[in-house]
Amino acid sequence: MTGYTFSGAFAPSLPDWRDLASAWLPQGFARLTQPIASTVLNTDTGGLVAGEVKIATMTGPVPAYRAHPDQAGKFPVVLVVQEIFGVHEHIKDVCRRLAKLGYFAIAVDHYFRQGDVTQMTDNQEIFAKVVNHVPDSQVMSDLDAAVVHAEASGRADTAKLGITGFCWGGRITWAYCVHNPKVKAGVAWYGRLVAPGKAPLQPAYPVELAAVLKVPVLGLYGEADAGIPVEHVEQMRSALKAAGHAASEIIVYPGAPHAFYADYRPSYRKEAADDGWNRMQAWFKEHGVV
Repeated sequence: MTGYTFSGAFAPSLPDWRDLASAWLPQGFARLTQPIASTVLNTDTGGLVAGEVKIATMTGPVPAYRAHPDQAGKFPVVLVVQEIFGVHEHIKDVCRRLAKLGYFAIAVDHYFRQGDVTQMTDNQEIFAKVVNHVPDSQVMSDLDAAVVHAEASGRADTAKLGITGFCWGGRITWAYCVHNPKVKAGVAWYGRLVAPGKAPLQPAYPVELAAVLKVPVLGLYGEADAGIPVEHVEQMRSALKAAGHAASEIIVYPGAPHAFYADYRPSYRKEAADDGWNRMQAWFKEHGVV
């Protein structure tokens, strides 16, 4: 299975109309997240190859955003897993930030088959129409396909494979580190640890997966996260300890809410975000994703 490049590099702040005419990924930020906060960061494409690609999967092509340095050589790979709002501008920017650090970063649109959440303006609608219909098995397969695509590009060193995800993608990060033991390290940003209820398409949550986790995962959580209480974090720590898995670590930032890394939202907390970003880099370096 091989992927193929779609339309080449472009600057997200000023895209070429020909790219937009045939692009599959949404442009800009999700409607539900607007107005955009003044703290938003914008990483340019200078020195990068960045833009939309299509990756081959068992059910047909799926869009993704990838960015890597515009220079010779192969680069360590970081899979970037979207927030609940899909692969909108913030997730694309995270890919560019990683590319500026020397990574081949790729974010798959995991909701592509189910719907475009970036145009929705209600959280309940996002869950009811899209998120609740996305099977974990599909997501794991798409991430596998992204690794194959990266390898086929000739610009990625998939022996140095890491993964990071935010919100919805934080839980997926824990799950993929169980699914693919070839991952060197994962960094999960405020992903749910305990199942909120019965969800047949999402059969296991991190607290249940801890017993079979082998890959070192760094969890980054906020003390004031209304959806992920500290009690759940302690349950995860206890599950990791019971499994004898000392390689993973969880950091809880005092007073930080959910989505404290999301610089385009009021939830952004610069001190926690910067510390988490630095810890992520050190974590990847420590575990060979460099």
